[in-house]
Amino acid sequence: MSPALLCHLSFTRRAMPLSYADMHTTFTIPTSGPGLYEFTRQVAAWVTGDGLLTLLVQHTSASLLIQENADPEVQTDLQNFFHRLVPPTTDPKMAYLTHTYEGPDDMPAHIKSALLPVSLSIPVQNGKMRLGTWQGIYLFEHRTAPHTRQVAAHLSHE
Repeated sequence: MSPALLCHLSFTRRAMPLSYADMHTTFTIPTSGPGLYEFTRQVAAWVTGDGLLTLLVQHTSASLLIQENADPEVQTDLQNFFHRLVPPTTDPKMAYLTHTYEGPDDMPAHIKSALLPVSLSIPVQNGKMRLGTWQGIYLFEHRTAPHTRQVAAHLSHE
């Protein structure tokens, strides 16, 4: 980068108000088996100001989604689709998998989390997430047994 450009960048940087320091938290989401678990309200209650919210699920067998929250059939259909797409290792079509010692749902859960997002970025304006009318934030649990999932949150204020 040229010195002139560096100088220009240093003069055009906006100072951040002292009241809007970056924020961090962890959301804990208990699950009772495969499915989508909405936690939009918890996140909405936490965000403030203007900025960019980043969420990261801290597990390799679950995912994060922004999905319709008006009709629960959407969540059911998504769960059924991914179960058909990546069935448990007890299904003969999955006999090629070698990572099976943690149960028949473990490797399929890793595959699903590799196909789906594990992090989300959501704009925040005036203390509200800029989600669409029918959009909600979901943890998509891919394992059969109950788990307690952690979602790390970082809100970078402008």
